[in-house]
Amino acid sequence: MTNASVREFKMPDVGEGLTEAEILKWYVQPGDTVTDGQVVCEVETAKAAVELPIPYDGVVRSLHFPEGTTVDVGTSIIAVEVAGGAAPAQEAAPAAPAPAAEPEQPAEQPAARQPVLVGYGVATSSTRRRPRKQAQDPAARQAASAVQSELNGHGAAPAAPATPPAAPAAPAAPAAPAAPAQRPLAKPPVRKLAKDLGVDLATVTPTGPDGVVTREDVHAAVAAAQAPQQTAPAAQPAAPAVPAPADRPAAPASYDSGRETRIPVKGVRKATAAAMVGSAFTAPHVTEFVTVDVTRTMKLVEELKQDKEFAGLRVNPLLLIAKALLVAIRRNPDINASWDEAAQEIVVKHYVNLGIAAATPRGLIVPNIKDAHAKTLPELAASLGELVSTAREGKTSPSAMQGGTVTITNVGVFGVDTGTPILNPGESAILAVGAIKPQPWVHKGKVKPRQVTTLALSFDHRLVDGELGSKVLADVAAILEQPKRLITWA
Repeated sequence: MTNASVREFKMPDVGEGLTEAEILKWYVQPGDTVTDGQVVCEVETAKAAVELPIPYDGVVRSLHFPEGTTVDVGTSIIAVEVAGGAAPAQEAAPAAPAPAAEPEQPAEQPAARQPVLVGYGVATSSTRRRPRKQAQDPAARQAASAVQSELNGHGAAPAAPATPPAAPAAPAAPAAPAAPAQRPLAKPPVRKLAKDLGVDLATVTPTGPDGVVTREDVHAAVAAAQAPQQTAPAAQPAAPAVPAPADRPAAPASYDSGRETRIPVKGVRKATAAAMVGSAFTAPHVTEFVTVDVTRTMKLVEELKQDKEFAGLRVNPLLLIAKALLVAIRRNPDINASWDEAAQEIVVKHYVNLGIAAATPRGLIVPNIKDAHAKTLPELAASLGELVSTAREGKTSPSAMQGGTVTITNVGVFGVDTGTPILNPGESAILAVGAIKPQPWVHKGKVKPRQVTTLALSFDHRLVDGELGSKVLADVAAILEQPKRLITWA
């Protein structure tokens, strides 16, 4: 076997301009045979969870990072031995030696032809790479034991001395605040877990092979600390009180000390927080409110549910609210714009990619319906149904969350009257829909119970003034009060 027969598969940019992704789960192990297009792992970016297919046939030689590790885009994550040493057909460039700083990747592909998921593309900007300081001699790595490979296996950590796992290594980079003279043996995900939970590995009694500390040992130590009334020593391992998910060994959900709970901020939640802070302190927000009688709209929803044209489609108030907003945008097109700070220009969009804020197990995401302005009401209903189902299943793709122009957030499903929504970055308006519920309302000169809701429209005051924002909100309210305007205004 020659070095030229090894192909290094790099972490692709599975979204627009993303710089890193977390490896959630490996579907293959060293020694497994893989084929072109086979999914080898699942990764989570700041936008979504995505499965990565391998772009060639061969045998897995090594996995460079354990599950739970966050890896920079452009960093090799898996080595595959390709039969014959020839580059796969889709790689036009021949194999070339890698830079001297990375001798373990002699057959690495040029960065300009990085394998990526179909339809996602590669970020054109350069990406930073973590230095690989450990020796990566292929023969040495293949000869190492399975335990030692996992202890020292990913390129971001310095190499420990090549001694059997039972012999503690000298501390090269302590993972705990106060490292003892002899560094406890633990895999990188377990060290990260202990660090996140505030556990000193030196105080944990190992139960793994050759004295290796396991996740269960760490959780047992946490459970013992949370139960001071128990006098049993830590040497008696108990069943973990909060077992770590099997598919995410290095991503603890939370740590409850009794008086407070700490939850790691990562993935979608981390990206959402950064985006909202950036939006709140970049765009000057203005929010306007209107309370409207939507009794006729609710009656129309019931009628559409019986219409054969909507058979099998999800028909609800959100569908008509979305259509009302699209009509209002058609009547006031300047609301559908963005602010280009670099060029100092207002960019008016002649299309509407309608974002729908969705709460998912991974956090709040905003996928959008492409070219929603061109869809009929049944087509819009079908797109809404598909968007919601995909989001709930956690299968929303990064491309579905890019390019939005205006957003709707339906806080009414939580029983909330309304709110002051923050703009989705790059957009100029967002409509919040409050709960629809019976309220006393003056109708035809008499106070009657009517179905009422409150709408809130936030907009970027740099490009949307009060008049334009008011017109859009008033148009949406007028359509929902008299939905026949959908026909006359559309």
